[in-house]
Amino acid sequence: MKIKEYRSQFIQELTPIYDAGEAESFFYLILEEKKQLKRIDLALHPDLNFSEEEIVVWNLILEQLKKEIPIQYLLGKTGFYGLDFEVNENVLIPRPETEELVDWIIKSNSKSKKYKNLKILDIGTGSGCIAISLAKNIPNSQVYAVDVSEKALATAKKNAELNNVKVTFSNQNILDTEDLKQHFDIIVSNPPYVRNLEKEEIKKNVLDNEPHLALFVEDNDALIFYRKIAELAQKNLSQNGQLFFEINQYLSKEMVELLEKMNFKNIELRKDIYGNDRMISCHCEERSNHI
Repeated sequence: MKIKEYRSQFIQELTPIYDAGEAESFFYLILEEKKQLKRIDLALHPDLNFSEEEIVVWNLILEQLKKEIPIQYLLGKTGFYGLDFEVNENVLIPRPETEELVDWIIKSNSKSKKYKNLKILDIGTGSGCIAISLAKNIPNSQVYAVDVSEKALATAKKNAELNNVKVTFSNQNILDTEDLKQHFDIIVSNPPYVRNLEKEEIKKNVLDNEPHLALFVEDNDALIFYRKIAELAQKNLSQNGQLFFEINQYLSKEMVELLEKMNFKNIELRKDIYGNDRMISCHCEERSNHI
C-alpha cells in the first residue's frame, strides 16, 4: 500500500477525535520514528510503500491513538528545550509552558557574574526535563533533583544519561522534609497544582493516562506544595537565592500573596505563550548568616 494512501486513511480515522492538523502531525512523527522518513521524503517520493508487516504495526498505533493514549507515550519519547527525553506512564509529558520556565531560569543567570558554580535543586523532577535542561545549559552548575516516585526517578536517570549530563537524584517526599541539608542558589519546582474541581478542563488523553500523583491536589489546600517548598527555601536558599515555580493559572493572586507573607522579595509573575499566569519567581530575603 502506498504510504500516501495510508496517510489519508490514517488522518480520516483520527479526525473524529483530533483535528486534521494534529492527526497529520501524528502521522509524520510516527513516520520519522518508525521509517526514518520526513515529510519532504514523502513529497519527493510519492510512490513509497508500506509492507504488510508495517501496516499491522501502524494499525495497532492507530487504535491506541483512537483510545487517546498520548503519542509521546506510544513513541516512548518527546522533545523538550532542544533535547530528547524518554517518557512513559510514570512521568508527565513535558509541556511548552515548562520550557518557558526553564528558559527564564537560564536567561536570568546567563549574564550574571554573581555565581560561578550555581547549585540548583529541582523538586518533583518527573522525567527530569527541568533539571537536565538546566544542567545542559548552565555551565559548571551542580544540579540536584528529587521526586517521591522511584519509577519517575528511574526514567529521569535514563534521561540524564541520554543527554550526557550529571544530575544527583534522590527519592524524597518533599512534604515530609524538614530541611534540605544544604544551601542552593536556585530552587525550582513544577509541583502538582491542578485542583479536583478543574478535572473537567483536563483533556481525556491526559486524565486517563498521565500520573495523577504528579497532577492533582485537594481543592481545600491547593497550595500545599508551594507553601512547603517556600518554607524550605527560607532555610535552604543561599543569600539572595532564587525560587522559581510553575503555577496554576487560577491561583496566581494567591501565590503572590503567599510569597509576600513569607517575606520573599522581587516577586515576578509571568504569563505563558497562551496568555495564562503560569510562572513566578522571587528572591530569598538577604540574611547575613547565609554563605
